[in-house]
Amino acid sequence: MRSTQEPGVAGEPAPSGRTWVADPPVRTHRWGLGAFFLAEGVFVLTSVVLAAAFGTPGVWSVVLMLVLPTLLAGGLAVLITVLRGNGPLLDFGLQWRWSDVRTGLAIGGVGLVTTTAATAVWTHFADPGQTSTVSSLLDGVRLPPVVAVLVFLHVWLVAPLCEELLYRGLLWGAMERLRWSQLNVFVLSTAVFAIGHLEPARTWLLLVITIPIGLARMVTGRLTASVIAHQVNNFLPALGLLLVSLGLMPT
Repeated sequence: MRSTQEPGVAGEPAPSGRTWVADPPVRTHRWGLGAFFLAEGVFVLTSVVLAAAFGTPGVWSVVLMLVLPTLLAGGLAVLITVLRGNGPLLDFGLQWRWSDVRTGLAIGGVGLVTTTAATAVWTHFADPGQTSTVSSLLDGVRLPPVVAVLVFLHVWLVAPLCEELLYRGLLWGAMERLRWSQLNVFVLSTAVFAIGHLEPARTWLLLVITIPIGLARMVTGRLTASVIAHQVNNFLPALGLLLVSLGLMPT
């Protein structure tokens, strides 16, 4: 409830002479799992079309294949919240709160340690030549410094935001609408995130990577913390890609 002394506002007069006006109710969103599958389908379809359209990968074709599918999927997730909900700020909790930032940094830092250890184990036992999709896409492609920095910023900052909008935003909200418990939502979204990257050889590694990110979302109830945790987790891989694409580090 809030009070006002503006004339002509409907409501019952309070003893002080003020008028009490009820805060407008927040509408619940109206999207479900179909919205997530639509956004995920756009990501996969765009990736396939671009891969088929470009034969020998060049600098700009590689950048386009890396950036465009993620941006389209993330943008569609935001659009769905606008058309079928209250927008990403309310529906996803995508608001700047220092408490969420601190939580994301703390959980992301712990996740970075576990991810680094898990990656070392995976690299030791994995078949030679097995790499992530992004690494294989950039394999053998020498990027100009400006483009390499743009790819670094995308992998570090932009891609985590778009992926969180999709998995811990759209998918998470769809399962909450079904009144699933937070634990079930966390477990299923974690599994879908790992499988949705379509990298079977790295699925278990992706599970380890995404657990802290999902925990940041579950602990705070908002997307900001998981975005920060995801960005912290992506910093070292993004830095490695930057150094490799500039020829400063071997593949």
